[in-house]
Amino acid sequence: MLITGVTSGVGVAALQAAKAMGAHVIGTSGSADKLLRLKDLGLDLGLHTRQGDFAAAVNQATDQRGVNLVVNTVGGTVFAECLRCMAFEGRLATVGYVDQTLKAEVDLQALHAKRLTLFGVSNKLRSADQRAAGVPAFVADWMPAIADGRIQPLVDRVFDFNDLPAAQAHMQSNQHLGKIVLKIV
Repeated sequence: MLITGVTSGVGVAALQAAKAMGAHVIGTSGSADKLLRLKDLGLDLGLHTRQGDFAAAVNQATDQRGVNLVVNTVGGTVFAECLRCMAFEGRLATVGYVDQTLKAEVDLQALHAKRLTLFGVSNKLRSADQRAAGVPAFVADWMPAIADGRIQPLVDRVFDFNDLPAAQAHMQSNQHLGKIVLKIV
């Protein structure tokens, strides 16, 4: 599995879920320090980059097979590179676009020849009933891993709600690993 932006909150959650399922996980981040800190959570290979230049390293790490699943939290700037990392019948989940790049080129030959599946993950256009429909499967599939500690939220720092400007400054400094939490007092 490949997770772009593995040091983000969603990336860390995806890493823990993948490790709970026994997956080998490769992650990218612009911070070498954050990648090192994720070794304790099971990150198998950390690639220090913010660019779309990681396919060679991913393919080398997988003996040129590619990855079965890509979780792209970065967005369009790395989308084409994610396709180059995918194994036959691989899947690519676009979960976010922190790079604010909402368009990307698709290699139709790779999509066709490798029989790739591309999909988005979002609750933005889902009704309350549609969101609720996924809860039973979540409880069955993931609550045991949360209950036994295989999946734990990684909280970087907790701020009082009154310190919202400081929390925002901390987030914008891009020094956090995992989630920043606001506590309502």
